[in-house]
Amino acid sequence: MPEQTPVSRTRLWQVIAASSVGTMIEWYDFYIFGSLAVIIAPLFYPSGNETFALIAYLSTFAVGFVVRPFGALFFGRIGDVVGRKYAFLVTLVIMGGATALVGVLPTFATIGYAAPIALLLIRVAQGFALGGEYGGAAVYVAEHVPDNKRGFYTSFIQITATLGLFLSLVVIFVVQNMLGAEAFRAWGWRVPFLISILLVGVSLYIRMKMKESPILEHIKSQGMTSTKPLKEAFTEWHNLKRVLISLFGATAGQGVVWYTGQFYALFYLTTILKVHATSANCIVAVALLLGMPLFVLFGSLSDRIGRKGLMMTGCLLAAVCYIPIYQAMQWVAGNGVVTVVSQTNPITGAKSLTPQAMVDGSLVNAPEVLPYQGLAELLSTSTAWGFVALIFVQLIFVAMVYGPIAAYLVEAFPARIRYTALSLPYHIGNGIFGGLLPLIGLTVVASTGNIYSGLYYPIAIASITFVIGMLFLKETHKHKIWDEVQH
Repeated sequence: MPEQTPVSRTRLWQVIAASSVGTMIEWYDFYIFGSLAVIIAPLFYPSGNETFALIAYLSTFAVGFVVRPFGALFFGRIGDVVGRKYAFLVTLVIMGGATALVGVLPTFATIGYAAPIALLLIRVAQGFALGGEYGGAAVYVAEHVPDNKRGFYTSFIQITATLGLFLSLVVIFVVQNMLGAEAFRAWGWRVPFLISILLVGVSLYIRMKMKESPILEHIKSQGMTSTKPLKEAFTEWHNLKRVLISLFGATAGQGVVWYTGQFYALFYLTTILKVHATSANCIVAVALLLGMPLFVLFGSLSDRIGRKGLMMTGCLLAAVCYIPIYQAMQWVAGNGVVTVVSQTNPITGAKSLTPQAMVDGSLVNAPEVLPYQGLAELLSTSTAWGFVALIFVQLIFVAMVYGPIAAYLVEAFPARIRYTALSLPYHIGNGIFGGLLPLIGLTVVASTGNIYSGLYYPIAIASITFVIGMLFLKETHKHKIWDEVQH
């Protein structure tokens, strides 16, 4: 029987670097869209109601998440039948092209309603491409690395999503400071999208030199590949059961924890607490930079103590701690926000959010927090570091659930349908349950006036995942993925 051929450390890190860089760039492309929401939203929708524009923009942003499962099915099948490498070469080109198009897209003032329609179509292409990217990168790395270090090595793929968000915030910050706020709002916001062309070109060059996964090459040589991975993954009960347990017992909770701790935190700062947008971006970027090593820590730890316990603990801590953490964020803001007044525009029917504070017994519009006067000045304030600390705590929960999950998903499914089978629960969990969170959260806050009501959704999903995962999720960290192809 064939045995796993050891991969040299140099080759191993080349595989991880090539996969991670490409995936990070795709996440950068995907999240630059959300990171610029406050600035871009008014440009692509009718003027007169910024909250309506923001919610419409977030809805377009959310569409990218909704189509991710379809991309997972399409590219998952290609990855299992044709090859892992080929699938995520194609996804990289689609994502890069779509992102660059945003950088040259005319606004509502120029082409009217064609602008938001075109933006929507571009977002569909982005989501479709990303649906095929993650599964390919995770499987490709996992099928090269030793069984006893899979959590450690795949954790570098897990960093890429947070690193892509971090890079998007850094690029926005640098470009904004180089051009000035006025020029950035007028046209400079296009630059981060256009930079994507260069990043994708470099990544494509690196990926073209990669070889196929050794496990896929082996099962192809033995005639063991699946000719119908979609049918095999989703119509055969033993495989479908793994998909459903992985979705509701792992990735759904992981998705809401990831997006709450990073994206919802950013929208909460800017939209609810009225922190200056640039200051908020810097705060989140610093927290992300400090939190990224945690993914490797928990990924490595999962090799020793198991994946399940870490992921379930992260979900439980998130569900219990979110309300106190966001109450603390409100306290740190110091602007006394106690409610959100939702006003309806008589023409559009859209609702606008106006955070209000109690001053001398009367409700008044809450003042802006941390007007941006420079990075050094911002980071010299206790308020900024208070926000950083509270977001960092949320990143601990994120890393606990996200650091080990790539290794778990790879180990949960057989090689012949692995790309297809793991991609769907991952992208439903992250694309649907997680990706819709900012839109759901802000819409609920607008409807209720309760600034914490947006947290009820992630708390509920994380709690459900904890219960289902504890009951049905199997521990996989001792699973040797070569065993199944050695017969």
